[in-house]
Amino acid sequence: MQELFNIFVKSIFVDNMVFAYFLGMCSYLAVSKTVQTSVGLGIAVIFVLGITVPVDYLLNEYILRPGALVWLDKSFSDVDLSFLSFILFIAIIASMVQLVEMVIEKFSPALYSSLGIFLPLIAVNCAILGGSLFMQEREYQSIAQATSFGLGSGIGWFLAIVGIAAIREKIRYSNVPGPLRGLGITFIITGLMGIAFMSFLGIKL
Repeated sequence: MQELFNIFVKSIFVDNMVFAYFLGMCSYLAVSKTVQTSVGLGIAVIFVLGITVPVDYLLNEYILRPGALVWLDKSFSDVDLSFLSFILFIAIIASMVQLVEMVIEKFSPALYSSLGIFLPLIAVNCAILGGSLFMQEREYQSIAQATSFGLGSGIGWFLAIVGIAAIREKIRYSNVPGPLRGLGITFIITGLMGIAFMSFLGIKL
């Protein structure tokens, strides 16, 4: 249990997808103009990461990694399908994003309209694919660890986009120099937030 908690906390603060690896920056910059839309997209990302990472873990464990097909027959012990990881991971992600899109369109048409093209673009959000690839690289030992990492990564991305959205709403009323208005000041604030998140490197996990 302690190990799961460590993975969860580390994926939120220390290995934050935005501030540590700069993944998912396109949606992070484009949708973070208001807190409302940022919360909606952030929740969608948490859901997609929370589902796709454990599903991709099972896919990797029982189909893709070298010798994974030995459960079918011992003659498959030399089979290595890891070269299919990118294609199959993206297929799983696209399926989950389609499900999220249909649910949001059904229950919250206003949010669906405000998110616009960026909702289906979650399918090509590098933070989502990055979650599955990091899971594969770090070789987590159980589906519980993979799920903890997926949910933590989603919450970390959620905190990043909601945080920058709240700041962007406030700085509309600030005296920002003309050349820095818009994306310029957003990049600067993102860099400062990234430096702030570096302080979590001191957490002993």
